[in-house]
Amino acid sequence: MRSPLLNPRWLGIHLAALIVLAVCVAGTTWQVVRSFEPDRETITNPVEDLAEARPVEKDFEPGEYMHPDRIANNAVQADGQYDADGQLLVPRAMDGVEGYDVVLPLVADDGAAITINRGWTEDPDGIPEPPGGQVSVTGWLLPAQTAEDGIRPMEMPEGQVERISPAVLLQEWEHDAMYEGYIVVPEGDPANDGLEPVPPPEPPKGVTVNWRSLSYSVQWGMFGVSALVFWIILMRRELEEARTPEGERASSDDGDGGGQPVRAGS
Repeated sequence: MRSPLLNPRWLGIHLAALIVLAVCVAGTTWQVVRSFEPDRETITNPVEDLAEARPVEKDFEPGEYMHPDRIANNAVQADGQYDADGQLLVPRAMDGVEGYDVVLPLVADDGAAITINRGWTEDPDGIPEPPGGQVSVTGWLLPAQTAEDGIRPMEMPEGQVERISPAVLLQEWEHDAMYEGYIVVPEGDPANDGLEPVPPPEPPKGVTVNWRSLSYSVQWGMFGVSALVFWIILMRRELEEARTPEGERASSDDGDGGGQPVRAGS
C-alpha cells in the first residue's frame, strides 16, 4: 500500500519544510559566526607610543612575575650600562631567513639587570659592540619566551641560548637580581646600529561576543525547531487518519444525534 505521505500534495509539503529548515540552519550558522567575527580584531594591548614610556622600575621589581596580558607592548625606559661580555645569540628566522636575535643585559646602578634585544642579524660574526658607559634605553617590554611558544630546550653552541627567558639566561649571566621580561629597542637606538630592528610586537587580539547576533541565532534556531515539530505533527496526523477504517470515520462524522427510529405499522 502506498504511503499517503508520498502523494503530490505531501511531496510539496515535504519540499517546503526542507527549504524552511535549510534557511533556518543557514541563518543560525551565519548569526553564530557574526556573534564573534566582528570583534576578532579587538586589540587588548595596543603598542604604546614610546613617547609615553615609563621607567620600568615604576611598575615592576626584579624577580617579580610579569603577567603577559599586563606587560605586552608596554613602552618602558631603563637606565644602566650594557654588560658586553654577556651578549648572547638567540636563533630565530625572520622573513624566512635564518638568523639571530642579539641580547645582552642592561645593568642598573643597583645591580638589577634587564634583558635587551638589540636587534636581528644574519651574520653572527659581524655584530658591532654595544654602546659603552651609562645609557638610557626606551623600547617595548615583552614577556619572557616559554617552551610553549614552540621553542624546545636543546643543546646550544657556546654563546647561544634557545630562548629569551630568565630561567635560561641566569645560567649564562651572573646577575642575581633580574627582571623577568625583556625590552625590544626600536630602529634608531644606538644599540641597534648595524643590526636589523626587531619590529614592534603584534598586539594581542581578543574576542568580544556580539550579543545581538547571538540572540538572532537563537531565534533562527527556535524557528527551525518549531517548523520541524509542526512538520512531524502534520505527518503523524496524516498517518493516523490513513490507519482509521472508513466506517469509523463516517460514523464519527455523523455524530451521536441521528434521530429516532420509525416503528413498523405506524
